[in-house]
Formats: sequence, C-alpha cells, structure tokens
Amino acid sequence: MSPQICFFVSIAFGVIAWGIVTARYIWPTLRLRQQAEALQPLLILHSFRFVGLAFLVPGVVSPDLPPAFARPAAYGDIIAATLALLSLVLLPRGAGVVLTWLFNLWGSADLLNAFYQANHAGLKPGQLSAAYFIPTFIVPLLLITHAIAFRILLQHQDKSAVQESQHTA
Repeated sequence: MSPQICFFVSIAFGVIAWGIVTARYIWPTLRLRQQAEALQPLLILHSFRFVGLAFLVPGVVSPDLPPAFARPAAYGDIIAATLALLSLVLLPRGAGVVLTWLFNLWGSADLLNAFYQANHAGLKPGQLSAAYFIPTFIVPLLLITHAIAFRILLQHQDKSAVQESQHTA
C-alpha cells in the first residue's frame, strides 16, 4: 500500500473510531447539560491545539515539510487554542458564547484549510515525520468536537428563542 493511501486510511479510521467514541460516550454525556457546562470539556480539549506548533519544529517534522502547509496549520492552531481558552474563561456570560462561536468558526475553518493546504502543497505523509499523529489521531477528534459544539450552540439558541417567545406571549 502506498504511503499516501496509508495516510488517508489512517485519517478515515481516526474519524470512524472517534465517531464511535463520540456517539457512545461523549454526546450522551454532553447532550443533557446546560450550554456552558456542555461546551467546557470541548473547549478544554481544543486548548491543546498548541500541539500544531510541532509543524514548525525541525526534527519533529521533515525539513522539506512545505512551509505553505506548516505555517498556516501551526499558527491557525495556536489561534484556535487561544480562542478556546478565552471562551472557557468567559463562559457562561454572553461574551463567552459569542467568543465560542468565533472559536468554533475559526477552528473548523482552520482544520479544513489545513487539509486544503496539505493537498495544494503536495504534502507527502513522510514529511510529517513524528507529527503524523496530528492529522491521523487528533484532527478527526477535533473535527467531530467542532460539530458537537455547533450542535450545542444551535440547540441552545433554539431553546432560548422558544423560551423568549413563551415569555412574551
């Protein structure tokens, strides 16, 4: 099997495995919680996105890792981690919810952009070296938890709208 196929199979298995973990353990635990309480573990998880800085560390990644992939991926992750931590501090206040929306939009776009940049730059899996675990193990979990965060944000937004309409009627 070619390294490229092994890479994509690893990502696919990461999505499947984390999807099962999410469906069986994460979502059932979070779905009944209040919005801020449900978002907190997700934001804590995303605070570890500083790990993306590994793409800039010689010896962790191959010297020929394309900078067009490495720089945006690393800096996008550290911004996402910072936004996650700020959101965590400001929840449950309104500013925390707004910042959580910003974090979730940024963080999702950052991950999708990293996939695009990797493909556009012609990234070869071997160029990731020790950082191979980031897109195969961590990124699938991050993508799934972004989806959960969107669901929580939208679900509670819908509940708030219903409650407001009941109070004004």
